[in-house]
Amino acid sequence: MSSPPQPQEDDDANLGDASLFADPEDFYPPTPPPTVQTHTLKSGQTLTLHLVGHSPLEAHHLWNGSRVCADFFEADPAATVAGRTVLEVGAGAGLPSLAAAILGAEKVVVTDFPDADLVANLWKNVDEAGLLPEGGDREAWEQGRIVADGFVWGADPKPLLARLPAGKGGFDVLILADLLFRHSEHGKLADTIEQTMSRREGSRAYVFFTSYRPWLQHKDLNFFDIVRERGFVVEKILERKMDRPLFENDPGDEDVLKTVTGWAVTWPEDKWEQ
Repeated sequence: MSSPPQPQEDDDANLGDASLFADPEDFYPPTPPPTVQTHTLKSGQTLTLHLVGHSPLEAHHLWNGSRVCADFFEADPAATVAGRTVLEVGAGAGLPSLAAAILGAEKVVVTDFPDADLVANLWKNVDEAGLLPEGGDREAWEQGRIVADGFVWGADPKPLLARLPAGKGGFDVLILADLLFRHSEHGKLADTIEQTMSRREGSRAYVFFTSYRPWLQHKDLNFFDIVRERGFVVEKILERKMDRPLFENDPGDEDVLKTVTGWAVTWPEDKWEQ
């Protein structure tokens, strides 16, 4: 598996209207076929995770942050996701969300960019995990304990909030796994946390990531400065060194490339609902 491009400077992708620039037919090589990876839970259940063949949003990778986040939930479900409402953004294959649903979350909304293939792939992984309600029709799926949807970071969150059980004005748990490399989107990610995370005591956003461009690690970490400026509390809760980097032959400090850190973003006590 090859790694994403490794620029010398920060070069967040421009996700504008690509249709403005029509290339000749057969200009690009064929899109790689979809791939499949697996993740085994401590219970012994093996999750089959389908990945799209290619995505400019990097959704065709199963990132280490997702694996470590799922393991973190499994280590103590009662303290993390069991009985809680969960929202994942930029989910890719949706591994942490699948784990949260299996571990007893009350409601899980797993989202990625509103591309039909990406959202269909999320539904496929929900199905493979045995998490779809019986009945087999889309209406039944939409009423299930875990649902897939499209969402653009920073956009109007009302459609997501409408999926919550009655009487709940926000999600107890947010998941952001390996998203911080998109530095230009940090403000929008902070907006989404601010607009969707419940102010109930114990609500938190879990942010797990690796700095895949070690020379830009300071820009990854700038996300936490942004959320602190919004009034949130930030706590580092985990550091785990993997056996090897996710991508072979990536440039930069190998220890940084192998390390996943986990962080919790919470409302300060004076902003909790009374």
